[in-house]
Amino acid sequence: MNRKEERAKLIQQFKEIPIEAGVYQIRNTVNGKVFIDSTLNLRSLNGRSGTLQAGTHSSRALQKEWNEYGSQAFVMEVLEVLKPSDNPFVVQKDELKKLEKSWIEKLQPYGERGYHIFR
Repeated sequence: MNRKEERAKLIQQFKEIPIEAGVYQIRNTVNGKVFIDSTLNLRSLNGRSGTLQAGTHSSRALQKEWNEYGSQAFVMEVLEVLKPSDNPFVVQKDELKKLEKSWIEKLQPYGERGYHIFR
């Protein structure tokens, strides 16, 4: 198989991966702080670091440490995939926010533990 065929095969395999919603964390491997977030498409996680690379992330504290330590000091980890519902009245976005909230309550990513601001 040549490079072009192999690339086409990889692209096709990527397209066949189901789009899943879920909760993930951005973890600082230097100090252990985490930022919890969610997305309707976990396949887009690689692009999530784009806002940090551009210096435009919504968390100023996370952005400051990203700039200070560099991208190599951070990892993105899926915490939980949202289970699809058979109920047509369930709004996936709402369920995802509930799941994100439960992870924030569980991990308490405030102060020395994370980048969230206690509200």
